[in-house]
Amino acid sequence: MAITIKKVSSKKELHTFIRFNYYMYKDNPYSVPDLYDDMLNTFNKKKNAAFDFCDADYFLAYKDGKVVGRVAAIINHRANETWNKKNVRFGWIDFIDDIEVSSALINAVEEWGKAKGMDHIQGPLGFTDFDAEGMLVEGFDQLSTMATTYNHPYYPAHMEQLKFEKEADWVEFKIYIPESIPDKHQRISDIVQKKHKLRVVKYTSSRKLAKDYGQAIFELMNEAYSELYGYSALSQRQIDQYVKMYLPIVDLRMVPLIVDENDELIAVGISMPSLSEALQKSHGRLLPFGWYYLLKALFMKRRAKMLDLLLIAVKPAYQNKGVNALLFSDLIPVYQKLGFIFAESNPELEMNGRVQAQWEYFKTEQHKRRRAFVKKIE
Repeated sequence: MAITIKKVSSKKELHTFIRFNYYMYKDNPYSVPDLYDDMLNTFNKKKNAAFDFCDADYFLAYKDGKVVGRVAAIINHRANETWNKKNVRFGWIDFIDDIEVSSALINAVEEWGKAKGMDHIQGPLGFTDFDAEGMLVEGFDQLSTMATTYNHPYYPAHMEQLKFEKEADWVEFKIYIPESIPDKHQRISDIVQKKHKLRVVKYTSSRKLAKDYGQAIFELMNEAYSELYGYSALSQRQIDQYVKMYLPIVDLRMVPLIVDENDELIAVGISMPSLSEALQKSHGRLLPFGWYYLLKALFMKRRAKMLDLLLIAVKPAYQNKGVNALLFSDLIPVYQKLGFIFAESNPELEMNGRVQAQWEYFKTEQHKRRRAFVKKIE
């Protein structure tokens, strides 16, 4: 039977688009389902501030009357302007092991992008860097995280067969929590703190944190991440959205802020207990009982032994000066007290030596790799 591609045009089809990944991977021990309500907001043009500068449509592939694949077609106009590109992105791509299916999905994105003046297709990428990036190419036997997507080993083989080339790689590390702060690490921390007159600030109220530094945290991200692959600066509406969305749910014990003598934000680190197993148990749903597993992972004493390093941002003028050591000198005792064994770095660009250098004094294992592909639209 021929493959039929249909653009998502109803709430029912959007539900099918979102949940296709869950049903395809529901028996896979390494895949972590997206939270359904978050995905609804992500794909909603009124609720997702990224649509201020992005266009998107979503496509489903059918074979014998059954859904066999999905893909999102996205144009991030701000990223294209920043990097002087005419790229259409493919994201949230899933397909059965049938080259006709993957080819039809990619062709749908190419034709959609070509009609809008694009000359290259790249992905997997989301609307912005806050969405999952890259296709897993190593580490298929490793548990995924809530910030990434899992895929079968045949996915990258399909990309190669469809004449895509590597554009960027991200590597991921398992970082073991040491029994004590490494001596050299502590010395660097002490030196940089005194030399640059820096101090660690911690909050016990997420509302006060948002009021004092919410805006500054995301402005710092725009500054620190500006040179990273495909990055597009967060808009004010996105910043407002993320301050309300993320800061209320983080464990403030794991959110050190580094400020200078004028209380200007120099660096921030945000980590949280892994929600991977909780999302698996909840099947990606808050109701009827999914909320219990998520709250248990976040706030109860018996939590996962793994934590996620969600965000580390350092002001460019202070990068490579040991500020990261100051962040982790504060965090390591917290991690120990809370019983964590190791942390997931989440994706770091393969060529970003400045980021990977911060793990020099830790026992690490590079256990996953993911890739963004690109090709010219004919």
